[in-house]
Amino acid sequence: IVGESGSGKTTLLRCFNRLTHPDQGRVLVGGVDVARGDPVLLRRTIGYVPQEGGLLPHWRVLRNVALVPWLRGERDGEAKASAALRLVGLEPEAFGRRWPRDLSGGQRQRVAVARALALRPEVVLLDEPFGALDAITRADLQSTFLAVRRELGFTAVLVTHDIAEAFLLADRVAVL
Repeated sequence: IVGESGSGKTTLLRCFNRLTHPDQGRVLVGGVDVARGDPVLLRRTIGYVPQEGGLLPHWRVLRNVALVPWLRGERDGEAKASAALRLVGLEPEAFGRRWPRDLSGGQRQRVAVARALALRPEVVLLDEPFGALDAITRADLQSTFLAVRRELGFTAVLVTHDIAEAFLLADRVAVL
């Protein structure tokens, strides 16, 4: 999803996980109207990467990534978190015990993406995930994202201001 600032990109994205309710129309995920189900359960089945990553600063990296498995009562949450960190190019042995404040911007974004992927959701929502990064880090993360998306086969809804990024990462582009 691309568009100018204020066009409603983030609002539309937040409608998919019921962080925002649409004034009109319906939002279907997997053919199911999201307004009809439990919003908490919905949010625990859809990966979400907010614009600034949304990492909890008082939790170490591994615990941040294990958040959704823990909320879902998964026994192997740390193992799933470790696997997700590896998917995004971060070794859990090197990064798992670090605090978010001790990471670079690119590393924090990798952790945020890993958290969204920890339970291997079918749908991942990404709100400007690469927007605040330098050009080299951004290109590296875009490549990682493409590889992970191909490997796992999930549907991604990506919000960006950058039309070139949209055409690089998307199969379909919507303009608001």
